[in-house]
Amino acid sequence: MSDQREILVGETDDGTDLHLPVVELLTGRGFVTGKSGSGKSNTASVIAEELLEAGFPLLIVDTDGEYYGLKEEYEMLHAGADEECDIQIGPEHAEQMASLALEENVPVILDVSGYLDEEVADELLRKIARQLFVKEKKLKKPFLLVVEEVHEYIPEGGGVGETGNLLIKISKRGRKHGLGILGISQRPADVKKDFITQANWLVWHRLTWDNDTKVVGRIIDTEYAELVSDLNDGQAFVQTDWTEIDVRKVQFRRKRTFDAGATPGLDDFERPELKSVSDALVGDLQDISDRKQREEDRILELENKLEKKNKRIETLETELESARDVSSAAKQMADALTGSNTVQTQLPADEQRRLHDELHALETERDELEAALAEKDERIETLEAKLASRTETIARLREENERLQDRVRELEHETEPGKAAPESASTAESTIIQAGGDDIEFGYTPFAESRSGNESAEADIDEHTTTTPPASAIHEDCFDGEWINDRLARAAGQSQCTVATARKALVVLARNEALETATVADSVERSTVAVQSLLSELRTEGVLDRPAERTYTLADDVQAELNTVANAE
Repeated sequence: MSDQREILVGETDDGTDLHLPVVELLTGRGFVTGKSGSGKSNTASVIAEELLEAGFPLLIVDTDGEYYGLKEEYEMLHAGADEECDIQIGPEHAEQMASLALEENVPVILDVSGYLDEEVADELLRKIARQLFVKEKKLKKPFLLVVEEVHEYIPEGGGVGETGNLLIKISKRGRKHGLGILGISQRPADVKKDFITQANWLVWHRLTWDNDTKVVGRIIDTEYAELVSDLNDGQAFVQTDWTEIDVRKVQFRRKRTFDAGATPGLDDFERPELKSVSDALVGDLQDISDRKQREEDRILELENKLEKKNKRIETLETELESARDVSSAAKQMADALTGSNTVQTQLPADEQRRLHDELHALETERDELEAALAEKDERIETLEAKLASRTETIARLREENERLQDRVRELEHETEPGKAAPESASTAESTIIQAGGDDIEFGYTPFAESRSGNESAEADIDEHTTTTPPASAIHEDCFDGEWINDRLARAAGQSQCTVATARKALVVLARNEALETATVADSVERSTVAVQSLLSELRTEGVLDRPAERTYTLADDVQAELNTVANAE
């Protein structure tokens, strides 16, 4: 294992390289989030590449089959249910998988996307995670467990199952044993807050949904709830507890390996040549699969034998009963003809003896098979009883946990009126690193002052009013048509504003060359945070361009269409 202390993952807003400490990544508690396409999976891949490059092992729980591209550069074990995996595994392989990862330094991609039965995939992850936790108590070796779509295992709104509770346990207690965890999700509002608040390093990529930006405001600070919606692809706010600088704006580099999670396009798809692991390593895992298959085949063989023996016993019993009937009928006929009770007509003694011996042998073999199956049934009943007992314990603990959470909420509600006032702008400014923007954008200037201060901005609006078409010809109806309605609806649905507000904002921008977010917000009488989320989504839909930071203008094609509509009226 390498003695490298730091890895390079990108550069900060001021052009400085960003290095992250290896020991904090391997043993700490991380959380990476961002909406689809913002760069969260790329960030996780960059961190994985750098750790693999330095010789540090890790295990990635891949829920969408998008990490196998790492095998383009690194020899990793790709295990799962699909045929394209190096080995197909099940819960019975859990201990061996943990041993390979921890004791033999084999990096693992645990691809759970191919399991048709979600319970099997959940059991597999749970058993491997438990084995990692148990083995790390003895080994105490720095190791990172990466979990994609972590909200599926530890949801905020629903119940947390046994696997989710184990992941939370690792986040709370794994560090002292050397076992770290990195959770990845595109919806932080859906992730259990117990997990996020335990993290000592967090990466916030672009988020626009109101519930998600509120989480940013609670975890970092309220001004970042607005700033996070304006980040470019690959940009993120990095929050760590091992530096004096709490929050840094970072541009992560692009990953070097094949992007297996990229959205398919019209170009030809060419999968690169991937590295494979040794046959001996796969052979050890295959032996486990073969042994399980042999056991299942043996049980099936015994059941088939038992069924055949039972049928043979039934046949022999029928033959014996028939022979007895014939013997009895012959005896009765002889008695009737001779009138003597001493005449007996029956089957030869050797034939009856043969039938009795064969019947006895079959009954003995049947009893042995039934005893073997009964022993297995008892084992199954014992395991089911243990499972029921654990289920009852989990239900009881969950009810107690919910009762305590209700009590905490009651106490928070009782203390709400006595909350301390928030820090002053000057105090916050000394501890929070501003990632661009002025006092108005960060909320340090009272609203009345910001409105009076915008008089010059309103003068700029008049100064930059276009003459073709005239400003009076541009109104909200100009932005009502098939050419733009769908994009407005999508942008409004992903932001904190309505379609009507979106049209008002476009009218304001159409009458000017370019405006800052605060000016547009003042014109449509909405908060800067809400309008920022709207403008960011309109930019994503191609309706707006951003010529400068926090400044927006109509896209060229939208301006051209607007001119056509306005002049036609």
